[in-house]
Amino acid sequence: MPTSIDTHLLVIAAVVALVAWRLYSRIRRMIGRQRLSRVRPWFTVVAFPLLLVLLLATAGAMHPMAGVALLAGVALGTGLGVFGLRLTRFEATPAGLFYTPNAHLGIALSLLFILRLGYRIGLPLVTGRLPDPQSAQLGSSPLTLAIFGTLAGYYVSYAIGLLRWRARVSALPVEQPDEH
Repeated sequence: MPTSIDTHLLVIAAVVALVAWRLYSRIRRMIGRQRLSRVRPWFTVVAFPLLLVLLLATAGAMHPMAGVALLAGVALGTGLGVFGLRLTRFEATPAGLFYTPNAHLGIALSLLFILRLGYRIGLPLVTGRLPDPQSAQLGSSPLTLAIFGTLAGYYVSYAIGLLRWRARVSALPVEQPDEH
């Protein structure tokens, strides 16, 4: 019969496996040609700013340096998103709109955030010491919030760039094939 510690470790292992699978599928999607979704960029443009406002209102109010770090991360991420758009290959084909993002930039930012969360969550598990409740909150760490802000700024600016490209391409006249 498993003890509560064994059950706890099984739950942690299951959560880690689920998160690893989702991260693998997310990172895999960043590599190669992708069809431009009608929904995904809008979801990104709405969800990330709402999350940023929530983090700024909660963590930023309690820890002003964390709020500053979050905003600095957003500014950096926005610049990286604009840079990433310049490195993206866009294709308007009869089959639809496609883009090929720069794999290195998106993967590097995602891995940076994953490693930071792994450090924040994994360190107490490895050392066996439980952190005090104040430091255990992810929103209390300026470094974690700066990295999240960078990731959010990147994804939002990139999604806005995709939406602008779609609008620009949709406004172009459609070429009719020559009839002979």
